[in-house]
Amino acid sequence: AVLPIKDFQQNKFVFMATRQGTIKKTPLSAYSRPIKTGIKAIKLKEGDTVVNVEITEGDQEIMLFSDAGKAIRFSEKDARPMGRVSQGVRGMRIEKKQNVISLIVANEGNILTATENGFGKQTPIKDFTLQKRGGKGVIAIQTSKRNGKLIAANQVQQDDEVMFISSIGNLIRTAIDNISVIGRNTQGVKLISLSDDDKLLGMERIINDNNDDE
Repeated sequence: AVLPIKDFQQNKFVFMATRQGTIKKTPLSAYSRPIKTGIKAIKLKEGDTVVNVEITEGDQEIMLFSDAGKAIRFSEKDARPMGRVSQGVRGMRIEKKQNVISLIVANEGNILTATENGFGKQTPIKDFTLQKRGGKGVIAIQTSKRNGKLIAANQVQQDDEVMFISSIGNLIRTAIDNISVIGRNTQGVKLISLSDDDKLLGMERIINDNNDDE
């Protein structure tokens, strides 16, 4: 992850999540003196990797999503600050062969989920009950045979756009308000048409900054 940092404020934190469901919160100031060879940010278990990193304020809400279509929403305060070289704590409990695929700092708006077979939906953040960290979470989208695994989740606003990228290089851009808003425990709707040998690879939010006409 690449994070733009203007200054290393004492009241800011680096919050990260790994594929195996570990989370870690470290004061931003702990990274204020980097060296050319880099500094250790987290101690990872064998086979684990970092999924995403965000800058937080210490009292925000965090959401984690797994490729099994589950999501957990919890208070950032549930994770105490740790040093750079520590391993972190459990953020989400997942089954074997499952992976956490997304970390979101939750604000107002909706969550856009997308599956490998090109289906997805918007769901209001308020539909995800606030829990304690370390649980299995709730269903964010059904990962049925039709849908396949969850590959991406993003926080969106209705004036945003989104770009979908497939494994064979096809790209589609559409307005967020073209995508249905429906409940958590559902399969969603078709987001992108894919051929039999193609999969949805990624999804990128395009924020509307009202500068398109300038």
